[in-house]
Amino acid sequence: MTGRGFFITGTDTAVGKTVVACALARGLRARGARVAVMKPVASGATRTPAGLRSADALALMEAAQAATPYAVVNPYCFEPAISPHIAAKEAQIEVDIAMIRRNFEVLAAEADWVVIEGAGGWFTPISERQTMADVAWALAVPTLMVVGVRLGCLNHAQLTRLAIEARGVSFAGWIASGVDPAMARTAENLAALERLLGEPALAIAPCEPGAASSLTLEAAAARLAQKAISF
Repeated sequence: MTGRGFFITGTDTAVGKTVVACALARGLRARGARVAVMKPVASGATRTPAGLRSADALALMEAAQAATPYAVVNPYCFEPAISPHIAAKEAQIEVDIAMIRRNFEVLAAEADWVVIEGAGGWFTPISERQTMADVAWALAVPTLMVVGVRLGCLNHAQLTRLAIEARGVSFAGWIASGVDPAMARTAENLAALERLLGEPALAIAPCEPGAASSLTLEAAAARLAQKAISF
């Protein structure tokens, strides 16, 4: 089996996409799968002797334990922590979705699963005309939604799911991310999300320091893989 994958989006930025993506990569590996990862577009990178590096992309590579060239995993890496379309314009770089697709195909040829993490939310712009939604559509893989469980999540989750399906991308399910430990009525909100989205969460993940390097979602990975196969 080669070429299967899923795209991870969020109901907003900073909702735990990297934590979830890394945990799913580790979960798939724990089940014996060969896993590749992608962070097609990243901003907020750090300058290193090897060039600009995204902490999210590096965390994904560590979780996958795959010896893949960095430029294949993260072809578009920008230093300022701003919207990717602004960063790309300032760097005089045009994000080429066709090139992202080619990188995905290279990874898919060598792995059982490719875990792809988006930037920001579903409609985060990557150029004057295109968004992360166009990347997910071009890669032709189902999308998993990470819901940041905080005030407003009921609205944001429903809007994001509707937008995913309106773009013609298969919805692979959702994972709850505990971004606000002080949120009131968490259990009631999770129950509402399950009712409004029509299915239970694949997992409830903590969004806390260190989780990206330690959390493993093996059961969720198995359920997600089974769902993705059916699309």
